[in-house]
Amino acid sequence: MNKNKINKFEEKILNLLKAEPDGFTSKELSHKLNVTKKEYHQFKKSLEMMKKQGKISKSKTTKKLIRRMQSRVIEGELRMNRGGFGFVHDELHNADIFIGKDHLNTAFDLDLVEVKLYAKSRGKSETGYVSRIIKRVRNFFVGTFHQTQYYGYVVPDDPKIYRDFFIPKEKQKSAQKGQKVVVKLNQWPNDHLNPEGEVVEVIGFPGDPGVDVASVAYSFQISISFPAPIELEAGKISPGINQDEIRKRLDWRQKICFTVDPEDAKDFDDAVSLYELPNGNFELGVHIADVSHYVRPESGIDREAFNRGTSVYLVDRVIPMLPEKLSNEICSLEPNKDKLTFSCIMEVTPGGKVADYKITPSVINSDYRFSYEEAQHIADQNVNHPQKDMLVAMMRLSKQLTKNRFAEGGIDFETPEVSFELDASGFPKSIRRKERLDSHRMIEEFMLLANKTVAEHVKKIGDGKTIPPFIYRVHQKPDEEKMARFFEFLTAIGIAAEPPTKITSAYFQKILESIKGSPEEIIIEEVALRSMMKAIYSMNNVGHFGLGFEDYTHFTSPIRRYPDLMVHRLLRHYLQAQLPANDPKTIEHLSRVCDQSSRQERIAVEAERESVRLKQNEYISQHIGEEFEGIISGVMSFGIFVELVDTLVEGLVHVRDLNDYYIYDEKTYTLTGRDSNRILRLGDTVKIQVARVNLEEGKVDFILLDTQK
Repeated sequence: MNKNKINKFEEKILNLLKAEPDGFTSKELSHKLNVTKKEYHQFKKSLEMMKKQGKISKSKTTKKLIRRMQSRVIEGELRMNRGGFGFVHDELHNADIFIGKDHLNTAFDLDLVEVKLYAKSRGKSETGYVSRIIKRVRNFFVGTFHQTQYYGYVVPDDPKIYRDFFIPKEKQKSAQKGQKVVVKLNQWPNDHLNPEGEVVEVIGFPGDPGVDVASVAYSFQISISFPAPIELEAGKISPGINQDEIRKRLDWRQKICFTVDPEDAKDFDDAVSLYELPNGNFELGVHIADVSHYVRPESGIDREAFNRGTSVYLVDRVIPMLPEKLSNEICSLEPNKDKLTFSCIMEVTPGGKVADYKITPSVINSDYRFSYEEAQHIADQNVNHPQKDMLVAMMRLSKQLTKNRFAEGGIDFETPEVSFELDASGFPKSIRRKERLDSHRMIEEFMLLANKTVAEHVKKIGDGKTIPPFIYRVHQKPDEEKMARFFEFLTAIGIAAEPPTKITSAYFQKILESIKGSPEEIIIEEVALRSMMKAIYSMNNVGHFGLGFEDYTHFTSPIRRYPDLMVHRLLRHYLQAQLPANDPKTIEHLSRVCDQSSRQERIAVEAERESVRLKQNEYISQHIGEEFEGIISGVMSFGIFVELVDTLVEGLVHVRDLNDYYIYDEKTYTLTGRDSNRILRLGDTVKIQVARVNLEEGKVDFILLDTQK
């Protein structure tokens, strides 16, 4: 097709429509442009392209083609839906702009794009089209390789990547049909063609051990290994601690402290201690691995850690933020070894209030390495252990801290999680829900208190008027529109809750407490969670709505989170210089850290969820035809999602598999049978049968049985 001719038509069409706002039919346009019979096909193609790009549209009243005027242009991250369409968030107006699948203009999920908006339709969300790709975030994709007689192609694993990749014969590497591969995007000039790529890595056949989870990591652009120069740099770091360094620090080596972590943990970045003081208060020590002593700004390791942002915890492996020489050895607070730390030592009253504190570089020697289960067993049972009294006192104090937090507005959300037992090939033999122990809550409360204390400390630095630059962990209040829908939902299901003039976390917690143990508890908690904003990193301290804290940061996990490493660096600067670092270069860098860390955290969470879902689907694929009890976890116009009680496997009951015509009510999250009057509601307990499992597409289908609670 001759692009120049199409462009020639486009310019003339736009000029005609500009001169005649009422528009023309396509036939009238062809006459005015003297389009020949030979050129007519190209003329029609030009019209189709212009419609897709949003430059022209058909009038609803006259049915004529008119020039379409865009109201404004925005930039943002494209978030694709499995249905083939996407959204870009308009920060200025706090609205999501809908992008239809015909208006993506070769953009992929997560790409930074420029969007031109159409005139807003009455009563509908704003829509737009991708006018320009500002930055391709992903150039590498994971999928299954297929071979034809003349060429190869790769079907992406991620359903949000909506086009197959054409692979020329000379760029197929050694890929065999059916293997998982990594494909690099080479070119995609327009959306009339498929993207063209090349195979850069062969991961292996889907049934090979570890290939499935490795594919998840690759699909989220997560590097499983570190570049050789980074490993070499880490290998040169000395683990030794000289006496000059110890003299600069608080020496805690003669005082008892210990770590409490999961049984299979390899990196220990926090230790705790608790001593009763003569005045009846407690000295609570939270001692954090001092990664900032070893990882210097702008070093190769630092740049790699910045790019990664966080460690990623997949089902069968941990992909660390730092090389294992640092994360598992030098920085890790292994027992009976001198380790450099940054300590937040708080004087806490029996009522759980911080009376005083000290934040300082330190050196410790951890006495024990407890698992959560061991710590719980020692505290609960008649066990003779040297640290039993300290553990019991810690449990008691942590319960007071929890009580205070909820009383002051913290919201009590606990999302259930699962753990897997895998066989030698990586297949899940069993799935069980993780048990939430008091020892988990204990460490969580101590870390929350330390993070809160550090954030409050930064407020006190400086001249009393200017707060120095800092990285906060913030959680904004839910927006008004989501809150209005939440209270509409409560009214619709018969819960009396008057919308307050000012939304507070304390009010939210009050609602959740009022429905504890009721049949509506699960459904209300689920809808409340969906109404919340996402926590992010920011230099703008707007508080943490979910925790009910005015000031909060992340200080306690620098081995696995880059913002924590930056917080340590800032604290050290403020302790040494006693001056705020207000220079523009520092502020710009911290802003980049916040954006990158928030983005990488989202990616890590999605990758972790995908690896769990993948293993859940593998597990349930062995149980086709069997019956299970589940809870309705989602209600859509096309069916209900059901989450199984014991394994948290989620599957879809499609409306086509229901023995009735069901009417969807978006406000109450229900489907109602027209003839049977049966109501399927979010949070209901139901019995299902496993019908189908498609591992390649990641789909699980259930059939709803008659039994319902």
